[in-house]
Amino acid sequence: MWIKICGLSTHAAVETAVTSGATHIGFVFAESKRQVTPEYAKYLAKDVPKTVKKVGLFVNEDLAVVQEVVAKVGLDMVQLHGQEKADYAAQVGVPVIKVFGIKDGKIPAAIADFKAHTILLDAPPTQFAGGSGQSFDWEKVDLTTLDGYRFFVAGGLNPENVSRAIAIFNPTGVDVSSGVESDGQKDLAKIEHFISSAQTKCHKR
Repeated sequence: MWIKICGLSTHAAVETAVTSGATHIGFVFAESKRQVTPEYAKYLAKDVPKTVKKVGLFVNEDLAVVQEVVAKVGLDMVQLHGQEKADYAAQVGVPVIKVFGIKDGKIPAAIADFKAHTILLDAPPTQFAGGSGQSFDWEKVDLTTLDGYRFFVAGGLNPENVSRAIAIFNPTGVDVSSGVESDGQKDLAKIEHFISSAQTKCHKR
């Protein structure tokens, strides 16, 4: 089970995510209150072991800029939150996570273009693309649509409901950002609690 903690912007939060068992950590390079510069992300990522994937989040960014940040920070994956097409994703140079907003339980047909990549199911964006902290209606989703896909579930996850999300979706991974925050900042205890809750559910399956 992949467990991704996104929107990290402090050394303590990165260290807590890694030591607690996160498999992926995310840095936001798009407009957001969690946005970091490539230089700062490189600093935050310098001690992250190779076993943990470093993911950069972008929204409709120029491809050359994405490739430059991948090289500068040493990103292992890129997460695309905009209207990027599959031919764009194919040129990024590292594995891609493509985000799709789920409205009324409907999975967009465009996921078929990204079957070679990893999909992330999220609530539709609000102020910023890249996570609203809201969940979508899990029960309405036709899970057969996801057969054969690697996918994350995100959107409104927190330490209390992540085990239910895993039970419903049986996903490749879960992804959280605001659900492990207090007053808009990453809460180290919540990061630990989220990861342990996700791991416990995995081990029970």
